[in-house]
Amino acid sequence: MSVSQCAACGTNVPPYETVKTTNEGLSGRLLCTACFNREMAHHAGIDNFGSIRFEPVHLNDANGVAHEFHFRTLLFGDKLSLESFESTSDDEPSGYRFQIIGDPLADQFVLLGMLIEKMRRSLAVIHIRDTDLGLQIIDDTVRGRIEWDGSDDSRMPCVVIDGRRVEWNELGHMLMTFEGWQFKLEVHDPSDEM
Repeated sequence: MSVSQCAACGTNVPPYETVKTTNEGLSGRLLCTACFNREMAHHAGIDNFGSIRFEPVHLNDANGVAHEFHFRTLLFGDKLSLESFESTSDDEPSGYRFQIIGDPLADQFVLLGMLIEKMRRSLAVIHIRDTDLGLQIIDDTVRGRIEWDGSDDSRMPCVVIDGRRVEWNELGHMLMTFEGWQFKLEVHDPSDEM
């Protein structure tokens, strides 16, 4: 497992537990989420903010496949982001990813419960399947997340559907099943319920 060292407290944490901060004219600092939240609470004037570290949970999708989710909380002034995500062997977030936004003084265990319910609802639905012709859309709705394809010289996205990375051209092949049909593309904030 790779680790990164926090510039404030010196703690070694997985890369997904870090935030890179920058100030105008200064080089950036890599902070663990606890130090980042502490600094944000100070700047926001929140004296009694406490970050809770949640243990990973395992949830099954509609096919019975177990997924391990990690959690992190990030304080952004008057908003608290609680995020869950799968991570790959190199400790980078990948696969399914979920987020809710709440009040920074709210009970974080209540927010966790709300997030887990959101995760369960999403995991209960499958949008694509493998066939002899490749990936196919099961019904007439596909939900997912837009991502960078990882290529420095590319300006093409990829998408994550059902926790699986799908290249842009693969999505195009899946859509050819619906040639001649109309479609409606909506883009939502990661914290929105879809």
